[in-house]
Amino acid sequence: MTENSNSPNNNFAFQRWVAIIGIVLFIGKLIAWHLTNSDAVFSDAMESIVNIIAGFMGLYSLYLAAKPKDREHPYGHGKVEFVTSGIEGALIIFAGVIIIVQSVDSLLHGNTPKQLDWGILIVAVTAVINYLLGYISTQKGIKENSLVLQSSGKHLQSDTLTTLGVVVSLILVYFTKLYWIDAVVALLFGGYIMFVGYKIIRKSLSGIMDEADLGMLSRLAAFLNENRKPEWIDLHNMRIQQHGSGLHIDAHLTIPWYFELRKAHEEMEEMYRLIGENTDRTIEFNFHLDDCKPASCEICQIFDCPVRERPFVKKIEWNYKNISQVSKHDVNN
Repeated sequence: MTENSNSPNNNFAFQRWVAIIGIVLFIGKLIAWHLTNSDAVFSDAMESIVNIIAGFMGLYSLYLAAKPKDREHPYGHGKVEFVTSGIEGALIIFAGVIIIVQSVDSLLHGNTPKQLDWGILIVAVTAVINYLLGYISTQKGIKENSLVLQSSGKHLQSDTLTTLGVVVSLILVYFTKLYWIDAVVALLFGGYIMFVGYKIIRKSLSGIMDEADLGMLSRLAAFLNENRKPEWIDLHNMRIQQHGSGLHIDAHLTIPWYFELRKAHEEMEEMYRLIGENTDRTIEFNFHLDDCKPASCEICQIFDCPVRERPFVKKIEWNYKNISQVSKHDVNN
């Protein structure tokens, strides 16, 4: 079932511009390094190589993620976004290592930058462009539920902070003639972007390993609680998997045993519609219908049920813990 699906072609086109602009900014930083002979600027330029590689990797992953399901990939190709995002995080860490190595080398052996005024101007312009592009990419990634665009945007924004650090160091060196300052600033920001890379890898691994998204489960449980019908006696064994920008939701729904097949299927479809109409993501559902047992009477809210065997005891409020448990609910769990 698909509701309010996003536009993979638009994501692909946007990521293509990210990759192209990354090349242009890299050339600008190389020019700035040639003019200034600054190790900090050189490190910033080397990080831009990672931007270019990550941009084209993101482009390729969006191309694969947009491909339809096939026999070899029954759940589609969306998982590739987690893989490429993880590689991008590793590249960010690698860039941080390069910056740290260059900074330490400058501190140990010294370096004398030149033509800092031109360097400051060029690098500052690249920082502004990087930040704007990163902000737009992050917001678009959140809106389209694209991990590739989000990680790409965070990478560009972290690169902006590094570049600003370079600009600050160049300004300080320009006025103070203390040439070790740019190396120290670059060293600090090298450590920062390594931390950003770690967080991106952590998020991509959680997607690859299908780690439970407790926030998403909590929001879904609260929403279903507010809109549940008495006929939906129980909901358990719910699992949510992310495939690219789409979701796959499995669950067990307990309904009255005496419902005929058509009526039972209609109840399941109504829950599908309820979830689908209140999200902006593409969702594939795979629900299993369970018939109610005598123990279900104690939590069943169909008070005029013609075949009730036990009195009602209490209502089970759905939450992320109990809708994900494997067994059916009863008054004790």
